[in-house]
Amino acid sequence: MGRRFHVPVVFAGWAALAACAWAGEGAPAPDAARAKGIVHMVRQDCGSCHGLTMKGGLGPSLEPAALADKDPEQLRQVLLRGRPGTAMPPWERFLTEAEAAWVIELLRKGLPRE
Repeated sequence: MGRRFHVPVVFAGWAALAACAWAGEGAPAPDAARAKGIVHMVRQDCGSCHGLTMKGGLGPSLEPAALADKDPEQLRQVLLRGRPGTAMPPWERFLTEAEAAWVIELLRKGLPRE
């Protein structure tokens, strides 16, 4: 039971650190609450096609090794605009340009464990 208490605290701390790290790269970062919501969205919504562990499913793997040789800008465009003719929908209604770039950075580094 004690472990459950610490998970949200650790996760909130990670989200805040990730937001600060991104801010250091010059782009606006989501605040800790928004960062937590975005990570949850990625885990659940993206995970429904890419696998809850991001190892792939209907969609390809989103693990760091699978994204290492991909252009971050192209990945951001796919995230925002989708891929016509595939199951990949556009997420621009839910994410800003900066948030999409932040998500790509998170995926390239590896999402935190929940």
